Amino acid sequence: MAKDTFFQKKETLNAGGRLIDLSSPKVMGVINLTPDSFYAGSRAQGIETALQKAEKMLNEGATFLDLGAYSSRPGADDISMQEETDRLLPVVDAMVKRFPEAILSIDTFRSQVAEAAINAGAHIINDISGGQLDGDMFATVARLKVPYILMHMKGTPQNMVHKADYTDVFAEVYDYFTEKYHQLKQLGVHDVIIDPGFGFAKKPEHGYTLMGRLQEFAILQLPVLVGISRKKMIYGQLGISADEALNGTTVLNTIALTKGANILRVHDVKEAMEAVKIWEMCK
Repeated sequence: MAKDTFFQKKETLNAGGRLIDLSSPKVMGVINLTPDSFYAGSRAQGIETALQKAEKMLNEGATFLDLGAYSSRPGADDISMQEETDRLLPVVDAMVKRFPEAILSIDTFRSQVAEAAINAGAHIINDISGGQLDGDMFATVARLKVPYILMHMKGTPQNMVHKADYTDVFAEVYDYFTEKYHQLKQLGVHDVIIDPGFGFAKKPEHGYTLMGRLQEFAILQLPVLVGISRKKMIYGQLGISADEALNGTTVLNTIALTKGANILRVHDVKEAMEAVKIWEMCK
């Protein structure tokens, strides 16, 4: 494969009229508005708790806040669109009022939920399914003219553990991005971020293969988001729990930075910001 230097990677993002420079890596803080997300420390039950988490993350240096109201952990319960909306929109409304400077990303695979959140003041759509679970998603993103995080996943959160079967995981994920990005470009979507989907229909060995070859996604010339925070690919290999996986997370985040990651999606913003700062001092 050709060297990364032959390709001009897109390193800006227009979020709500604000131009974000991704040539310096940014951190996205995770706030789960769910009772059953895999890491309890990410859960925020109620508006005030979510606002407190948001304030802490923003003070620690997060550029983005990623709000999710549908748990995508393996085997999670499927909830209705109404329940997802009821969990999400009051928090979006409150955050827009309390933190007007915050850039809000919405973690949903449902186009109607995404559109309602964007209309309420959010800025980015983060779709774990890459448009596969809602055929209207790509057209909705194009019409709303917002940045889109395109993640790789096979199946659904309910059955993805049974879909982790690859002959060449990197080639399959790469081809998926190529095909989906072509579709998005045809619709006029300008800001696309790719996310390899660590832990989504992937065994630990698949995740480590993707991490080892992360720099090769540069040929797509798109910003790369890495979300490995406290995941099983870390704690399962170390024989610990998600609660104990911060050190392993920081190690993998640092490796991701050396391989070209533009956005780190994390539960622990302070530690991720420190990793970015130290990495940038070594450039």
